[in-house]
Amino acid sequence: MSLQSAADLATRVRAGKATAEATVRRYVDAVLSGDGRLQAFAAFDPEIALRAARAVDAAGNRGPLAGVPVAVKDVIDTAEYETAYGSPIYRGHRPALDAACVTLLRQAGAVVLGKTVTAELATFAPGPTRNPHALSHTPGGSSSGSAAAVAAGLAPLALGTQTAGSVIRPASFCGVVGYKPSPRCVPRSGVKATSDTLDEVGALAACVDDIALIAAVLAQQPEWASLPSLGRAGLPPRLGWTLTSRGEHLEGDMRKAVTMAAERAKQAGAAVAALAWPSDFDRLFEAQRTIQFAETARALGPEFAYRRADLSVQLIDVIQEAHGFDPSRYPKALAVGRACVAKIESLFEGVDVIVAPSAPGEAPASLATTGDPLFNRPWQLLGCPVIGMPFGRGLHDLPLGLSVIARPGQDALLFEATAWLERCWAS
Repeated sequence: MSLQSAADLATRVRAGKATAEATVRRYVDAVLSGDGRLQAFAAFDPEIALRAARAVDAAGNRGPLAGVPVAVKDVIDTAEYETAYGSPIYRGHRPALDAACVTLLRQAGAVVLGKTVTAELATFAPGPTRNPHALSHTPGGSSSGSAAAVAAGLAPLALGTQTAGSVIRPASFCGVVGYKPSPRCVPRSGVKATSDTLDEVGALAACVDDIALIAAVLAQQPEWASLPSLGRAGLPPRLGWTLTSRGEHLEGDMRKAVTMAAERAKQAGAAVAALAWPSDFDRLFEAQRTIQFAETARALGPEFAYRRADLSVQLIDVIQEAHGFDPSRYPKALAVGRACVAKIESLFEGVDVIVAPSAPGEAPASLATTGDPLFNRPWQLLGCPVIGMPFGRGLHDLPLGLSVIARPGQDALLFEATAWLERCWAS
């Protein structure tokens, strides 16, 4: 099914031009006919989704997401669906309550369409989901099912989570828009934790308008929904671009995409600058990895202690590596993050947003990996809001994605800037 704007769907339901039930039924039919080859959904029941849609119609819900189906990553609790966190340990687990973010969506009139596949416990071992653009290639992870479902038109919106690059990287590989908010913008209650410092709830959609719409609901910032249409009052953003200090790890097509995107923005009237990567920020890559591994080992300590036989080799290796860290390594990594946040103007000085690679290149030709989060790590530790946007294709005609990054707390500016860039890059 072709991609359709969630904003348009909600507008039609609110105007009485369509019912929530008819809207959801279209996507139910799409999942039934299309998910067999993709395996994007971990739990799906047409009657549950249609019953929820009928309840929206009966209540006359005219919220901002009225009648819009949303696919929910299977590390986010849902009372109506099994939530197994991508692990056999939790097979058959039915939470008593929805996660807070799911409750916010329901209050806004959205309908939970089903649960999407996650990498094991939102970490590294991939699930069965395939990339809609090439079935033998990874869709990325850990929000693999969410990205694939949106890319294939099986859902107009989806929830994901990110600890390193688990929303932005699959958005890049699948050719959709992904959003990772500033820290604590979206409530994490009811979401399986892997890192107290780094975990965030994000979203995936077909366009920036839709990302702003769902983000406005999740962060309880209703004004965000209208920001893309304002587009900085027609003014182009001040744009910086960087390959970070790890540019040697980029495929040639991704390197060209970053510079081409900057050039197009310049031609459209944006002030554009190539940014020097501060040497102090080199430490962010390893510091983020240290924090992620240390806190994952802590959060999943009970699973490791009591159900180790049900964990993947990849996850066991991560936990055992973290157990071997020098005691000072973790607090030093946290200090690196704080120090770089304090110096963030040394990177952002003179620009509103930064464009950088979302991944080393196209989706790898493997279903045994979710790809490398290298280029997501520094922004996650800095707490920067990020919107990943499609930009062209690579050597094998698979999508490439670029990250547009703002200072922590400047999500509103990010929506305006990315809406401008979306129009610029599409022209």
